[in-house]
Amino acid sequence: MRLMLAEDSALLRVGLERLVTDEGHEVVASVGTADELLVEVARDQPDVVVVDVRMPPTHTDEGLRAALRIRAEWPAVGVLVLSQYVEKRYATELLGSTASGIGYLLKDRVVRVEEFLDALVRVGEGRAAFDPEVVRQLLARPAYPVSALTAREREVLGRMAQGQTNGRIGAELSISQSAVEKHVNAIFDKLGLSAEGGYSRRVLAVLRHLGA
Repeated sequence: MRLMLAEDSALLRVGLERLVTDEGHEVVASVGTADELLVEVARDQPDVVVVDVRMPPTHTDEGLRAALRIRAEWPAVGVLVLSQYVEKRYATELLGSTASGIGYLLKDRVVRVEEFLDALVRVGEGRAAFDPEVVRQLLARPAYPVSALTAREREVLGRMAQGQTNGRIGAELSISQSAVEKHVNAIFDKLGLSAEGGYSRRVLAVLRHLGA
């Protein structure tokens, strides 16, 4: 994949660049500000941008605003946002911006190399990749009809919200793929969501519901 990296910490930025190039990906731009990222994306759209939420000059939400603009102007570009903390408002804003190819990871997840690279590939393929801790906090919010789900359905829902496929969910929970599909259908029925469309679109529907 062709990637662009936007991270104001030079040390982390260099580490990310080395990590992804070792996996065979091409880094076409590596910048330290959100404004520089927007200039580079306007010049040459990559497959995915990896961007920190908080960047100069105010270190508040410059990276997020750049991510939202990229999704609005160049929807084919996948966006993987990195954050130091779980910021549910930012995750919800990102969810409301697009239908596919988005991710939100805590920076701690980057050191778990396989998980980070897996999320990167998922976003590049147009799927979702949300940090398990973000999903956990969304699921922890008291909300009906989520409370009507069985314990197993909540386990399936949590993994769906991370962007996992039915096959991977089944492997992790030691159940068949057909059983996963039955749980997924029950979840959509109980949440009052449409089960139509591709898997990524259904996952994002769940995430938007949890973040509402």
